[in-house]
Amino acid sequence: MLRRLYHDQPASFEFTPANREWAQAQITKYPEGRQASAIIPLLWRAQEQEGWLTRKAIEHVCDMLGMAHIRGLEVATFYFMFQLQPVGSVAHVQICGTTSCMICGAEDLIAVCKQKIAPNAHELSADGKFSWEEVECLGACANAPMAQIGKDYYEDLTEEKLGWIIDEMGAGRVPTPGPQNGRYASEPASGLTSLKDHETDRDELNVSARLATDIGDTIKRIDGTEVPLRAPWGRQSEAMDLPGGDRDDNLNTGGLPEGRTPGPKPSENVPADDTGITKQEAQEEGTGGPDADASGNRPNSPETADRFDPEPAPVTAPAAEAAPATAEGPGTRPEGLDGPRGGEADDLKRIKGIGPKLEQLCNRLGFYHFDQIAAWSGEEIAWVDQNLEGFKGRVTRDEWVAQAKLLAEGGETDFSKKVDKGDVY
Repeated sequence: MLRRLYHDQPASFEFTPANREWAQAQITKYPEGRQASAIIPLLWRAQEQEGWLTRKAIEHVCDMLGMAHIRGLEVATFYFMFQLQPVGSVAHVQICGTTSCMICGAEDLIAVCKQKIAPNAHELSADGKFSWEEVECLGACANAPMAQIGKDYYEDLTEEKLGWIIDEMGAGRVPTPGPQNGRYASEPASGLTSLKDHETDRDELNVSARLATDIGDTIKRIDGTEVPLRAPWGRQSEAMDLPGGDRDDNLNTGGLPEGRTPGPKPSENVPADDTGITKQEAQEEGTGGPDADASGNRPNSPETADRFDPEPAPVTAPAAEAAPATAEGPGTRPEGLDGPRGGEADDLKRIKGIGPKLEQLCNRLGFYHFDQIAAWSGEEIAWVDQNLEGFKGRVTRDEWVAQAKLLAEGGETDFSKKVDKGDVY
């Protein structure tokens, strides 16, 4: 397919200060003289910031990397992941049209896009919220037909289901990614024929859908403020200030696992105080849905999958302003703590339904320990359910209180056993 730059281009492009810091940090991952290897993540971040990839953005990235502009244009026009013209303000829908999906109904999904979004690919919908295109194989053939919307896959789609997903997103909600026909992952549509022993005690979502749900940034754009940085080349004695007054004292040879040594030092054209790798701490953006990256020290993105700490950083008390200023909905707010007792919080992720993002939200609300959650009354459960930004109702649905009571008494649940074994990420 011929891919050209859009005819109406802005006059300039600049990364936001936070995004520029992030971009400079990516450059430090590559050896001296090989900074051009950072072209794809930097172009992607520019697209995340603006919604689409402009000519000025491509040239700006090339200038940062010391590349000829034509080299950046070659990359940007080659990959479907880069949008070369304006896309919908809410989401851009990419329908896989290759063999497996075409056989299983991709043409019907394209018809839905033509009806609900715009008659032609790359056209904006009348309200400017959506755009769509047909793309080549996205690699989810076992779950055909499928579409990539934002950053995640929606699989096993029907016309009705895709129409519902578009309507939900247009209303400000984000349906759970993954299979949409009841399948857990890519098992036979008729059900499992083997490996049935864990079918009853597994997480309700497969690992990919769980991570996407906990991160919560499926169709969000990143302006840079959501991604705190940490310095990969920092001295062992250094501690880096994090937003909200926290300090990260868990630096180990620059945040690398013990035993690993840092790679090459940043090049001369990158200021030393701008070095860093993403520490994708979860942060929230209110009722419009969470706009955050995964928290903790687990690998969670193409940019950071090879750099993470083996142990989580100590939990420190959040700044007072971190908690929501007002409560919405029914119920009574449970009494919270200013910080974890003894400076050490319980691992709330051992409760089924609490991922890294929700654990951070609980901590912001003053909930650090199993016995706190175990003591919630019906009125308090109702309050928390209404104030889980983007995850309303999760306390009741996943029975947090019952799980917390057992864990507070030193017991285990089937889910906590899997967490302890490392089977849940």
